[in-house]
Amino acid sequence: MLSDFEQAPFGAVEFADNPEARCACLILLDISGSMKGDPIVELNRGLQQFAQELRDDRLASRRVDVGVITFGDKVDVVAQFGSAQNFFPQPLVADGSTPMGEALETGIELIAARQAEYRSNGIATYRPWLFLITDGAPTDSWERAARRIRDGEERNSFSMFAVGVNGADMKTLSQISVKAPVALNGLAFADMFRWLSSSLSSISRSSVGQAVTLANPAGPSGWATIV
Repeated sequence: MLSDFEQAPFGAVEFADNPEARCACLILLDISGSMKGDPIVELNRGLQQFAQELRDDRLASRRVDVGVITFGDKVDVVAQFGSAQNFFPQPLVADGSTPMGEALETGIELIAARQAEYRSNGIATYRPWLFLITDGAPTDSWERAARRIRDGEERNSFSMFAVGVNGADMKTLSQISVKAPVALNGLAFADMFRWLSSSLSSISRSSVGQAVTLANPAGPSGWATIV
């Protein structure tokens, strides 16, 4: 005979073990062929740093859920949503094109599914984050994704942030993202991920629904430039 633990759905066990309010952060990473060399090296290094900083933060490690989607040779959910305390990213390899539209739509669906899990398990939620990093232009259709992003922002279903690495099509990014996209200064991935972990840490310390003032990534000592 199965125990109650064995019979319970995985999500129910997960949330029973950690009933804290959650902020879901989905990171969409462009790992197309143009990211080969120093860019993918620095991206991997920054992602590892981000994971470590969240794990080191006692509260954020329990309240922040991280998921990762890559897009290059294909769109791949390389990390399903889970507590930051269990987030150990694997090294990424650059290859392929830039199917950004498919990646964005996959991300929107993943966030909606995670939010439904929270609701069905009585978990309070902060507004989810959709954090896009790309160094190119979409090689697939992106217009429907852009409409879904605008709709999601209007409904407060998520908040999207778009970061363009050197060579990114900032004009298209500005049509996809409701918020003005920012351009990464050089290969400052470490600074960018430090800002992201610090921002999520601040949110995790707030009350659900409370407005949180975040540092300006394009400020005097920021890691980005508004184009």
